[in-house]
Amino acid sequence: FWRQEHIRIMDFYYLPASAPCRAVIMTASAIGIELNKKYLDLFAGEHLKPEFLKLNPQHTIPTLVDNGFAIWDSRAIIVYLAEKYGKDDSLYPKCPKNRAVVNQRLYFDAGTLYQAFVEAYVEKYLFEKPITEEKYKKISTAFEFLNTFLEGQTYVAGSSLTLADISLLATVSSYEVAKYDFSKYSNVSRWYEDLKKVAPAWKENWAGCLEYKKLLER
Repeated sequence: FWRQEHIRIMDFYYLPASAPCRAVIMTASAIGIELNKKYLDLFAGEHLKPEFLKLNPQHTIPTLVDNGFAIWDSRAIIVYLAEKYGKDDSLYPKCPKNRAVVNQRLYFDAGTLYQAFVEAYVEKYLFEKPITEEKYKKISTAFEFLNTFLEGQTYVAGSSLTLADISLLATVSSYEVAKYDFSKYSNVSRWYEDLKKVAPAWKENWAGCLEYKKLLER
């Protein structure tokens, strides 16, 4: 009973269109946590209000507040949720070697695949910067790496679904609505289609993707 009460006071500041936010939502669903979602309108400057800056001085989303403890950055959040509330270690293995592979894939998502998305599509939307050949090359290189990771593998970091799959799924689904064609990366395409059928909260993730699509088409 105490555990459920504890979970109910977990506030989650987010935007549905954000891939990192959607990664947290899917992770929470996989673990069985119901988030108290608080929509944060960045365009209206709600992330710069003093009360939010006290929680997160970097004023970024997603931000999670668990019984007064605030943490941000989606990958830090999903690791925290899995370690604290996971029923077992399947999403985030305790074995140091297996965990290292999950971590590597998470860092790859943050620093390579999702970063390439930000530099291309997010900057185009926010700052009207053109998507150059160099930016497309970064994207293709990232997808080539992901395709290699998935060679002969059903999942991206082991024999079962992990946090790495969830985080990367949020990113790759964003590429889909941005109309980036990754079909030539056969392992990625196979993994993506399979994961859509089994990923927790996939429908909510896709609804957020469609919100992002509306922004791109403005």
